Amino acid sequence: KTFGKLEFVSGLVLATKNGEMGAVSGIRLLDHGTKFISVMDTGHWATGTIERDKDGKLTGLSDYRITSMMDPNGTGAHDKDNFDSESLAIGEHHIYVGFERYDRINAYPYPGFETAMPDNVQLPILKKGDRLKSNGGMECILKTPDQGPLRGAILFVAEKSYNKEGNFIAGVQSGPMKGTFYVERLAPYDVTDGVFLDDGSFLLLERKFGLTDGIGMRIRKFSQADIKPDATIKGETLIEADFSHQIDNMEGIDAYKAADGSTHLIIVSDDNHSLLERNLMLEFRLLP
Repeated sequence: KTFGKLEFVSGLVLATKNGEMGAVSGIRLLDHGTKFISVMDTGHWATGTIERDKDGKLTGLSDYRITSMMDPNGTGAHDKDNFDSESLAIGEHHIYVGFERYDRINAYPYPGFETAMPDNVQLPILKKGDRLKSNGGMECILKTPDQGPLRGAILFVAEKSYNKEGNFIAGVQSGPMKGTFYVERLAPYDVTDGVFLDDGSFLLLERKFGLTDGIGMRIRKFSQADIKPDATIKGETLIEADFSHQIDNMEGIDAYKAADGSTHLIIVSDDNHSLLERNLMLEFRLLP
C-alpha cells in the first residue's frame, strides 16, 4: 500500500451508461472530500458526491451532473479551441477556470457557476519573450493561501511550455509576487494539475503519456516561499508510478483533511473518451 511518501487507500474505475463521463481534466473537493466540482476539456462542468463505505474506502459516485460552460456571450461549449478547460480553482465568490489553446482564466460566479457566464477574464502574466504553446499552455491553476506570501493570488503552471532553459513557465496573477517564475522540469514529465496543502506547500501532478516514454505519474512537493519573479523552483518527489501500478492518463488532483487529521489526495484520470483508457479515481493518504 505504500508508494513513495503516499499510502494507497482505495480506487475506482468510473463510467456512465452511455459514455458521457470522460475528459476530466481538473477536480476540486468540497465538504471534507464528500463532494466535488470538476471540469472536462470539452468545456463542461461535472459535479457530484463521492460515496464511501464504513471504512472510508471509495465505492462510487452519486448525484452526477454534466453541464455546459458558458462563454461571455452566453454561448455553450461548441468549439475545442475556445472551450479546452483544463483546471479550476475555487475562491470566495468565484470559480476560476484555466483554458488552453486560447490561454486565459475565466472567473465564474460561485455559487451559480453552472448556468452563468464568466464575469471576468484574465490573460496569463508572461515575461517578455516567453510564450505558451497552443496545446501545452495553462494546464494548472491554483488559488494560493490568503495568509501566505502570495496573498491569495491565482497561480498558473504551464503544461509543456518552457523557457530557454527548458523549465516550465509559471506565473502569479496579482499581489506582491505578481510576475513570471519557473518550475524545474525533470523530463519526460509535464504538468497536469496541482493543489495547495494546509501547511502552505503545494503539490504538482505530472504525467508522461506516449509511445516513446510510456505512461507515468509523478507528484512533486514545492514551497510557496520559493516563488518570486524570475525564480526557478525545485521540488521533492513524493511518488512516481507507471502503468504497472494501474494508473492511466492522470490529470486532476486535490486534497482534503480526513477525520483523523491526515491529508488525503484524490487523483483522477482523463480517458479522452477512448475505449483504450479509463476514468480512474484514486485516493491516497500523505504519510507524515
